[in-house]
Amino acid sequence: MISENDYVILYFDQRVNYMIKLKKDQVFHSHKGYIKANDIIGKRYGEKVKSHIGVEFHILKPTIRDYVMKASRKTQIIYPKDIATIIHYSGIGPGSRVIEAGTGSGALTMALAYYVKPNGKVYSYDNREEHIKVAKSNIEKAGLMDYVELKLKDVNEGFDEKNVDAVILDLPSPWLIVEKAYTALADWGIIVSYSPSIEQVIKTVEALEKAKFIGVECIENIQRRWKVKPNETRPETLMIGHTGYIVLARKSLEGQI
Repeated sequence: MISENDYVILYFDQRVNYMIKLKKDQVFHSHKGYIKANDIIGKRYGEKVKSHIGVEFHILKPTIRDYVMKASRKTQIIYPKDIATIIHYSGIGPGSRVIEAGTGSGALTMALAYYVKPNGKVYSYDNREEHIKVAKSNIEKAGLMDYVELKLKDVNEGFDEKNVDAVILDLPSPWLIVEKAYTALADWGIIVSYSPSIEQVIKTVEALEKAKFIGVECIENIQRRWKVKPNETRPETLMIGHTGYIVLARKSLEGQI
C-alpha cells in the first residue's frame, strides 16, 4: 500500500515518467495534466491513476536505477551500464567497506550503498561543499544515508580509512591517488578508476603498474537499445555511445608502498 511521503514513479512511457514524493493535498503538474497526491495514496504499486484530462499513468515503485538516473545533478553522473561493471568487477557486496573519491552528485554513491547494505559502508570524498550537499540530498531521497559517510576533504591528503575492500576513483587525475589507494586497501583489495579520456587511462595504468598492482584491465561499455515491434524490430536510432573507461586492478603485496 502506498503511503504519504513515499516516492513513486508516474509512468506514461519510457520517455515520459516522473518520480515524485507524495504529500497529502499536493498536486503534481505535467503537460499530460495534473494528478492529485490524494488519488495515489492508498493505492497499490502497479495500479493506474488518471490526470485531470484523462491521461493514464502507472504507479511504480522506484528502483535504485530510478534514483540514480533521476538524481539532482551538479556534475555528469556515471550511467548504470558502467556502475554495474564497477560493482561486479570490484566484488562489492553486503558488508563491503568502500572508498569513493569524487562524490559528485552521488549517483555512484547511491548504487554502492545499495549493494553494501546492511552491514557495509561507503566513505565518499569530495573537495567541493556544493557537491556534498547535492549528493546528501540524493542519497537521503533514496533512503541510503545510513550506509554512507560523506567527507569534505581533498584526497591528495590521503584517506582516513584502512583495510577497505575497494577504492573507486572518479577524478580528473586518478594516477596521483594510486599510491594512497594502495595504502588504504586491504591485502585483497581492488581499485577501480573511471575516466572519460584515454589519456587519463594511460597515465593511470602506468601508475598502477609502478605501484605493483596486478590484473590491470581497461573496459569500455557500449550499450545499444532495441525497438522491438512486429515487422519493425531494429536498433533504436539514438544511443548513448562513449561514456567513460573503467580501469581495474588488484592489490599485490609486492608493492608494499
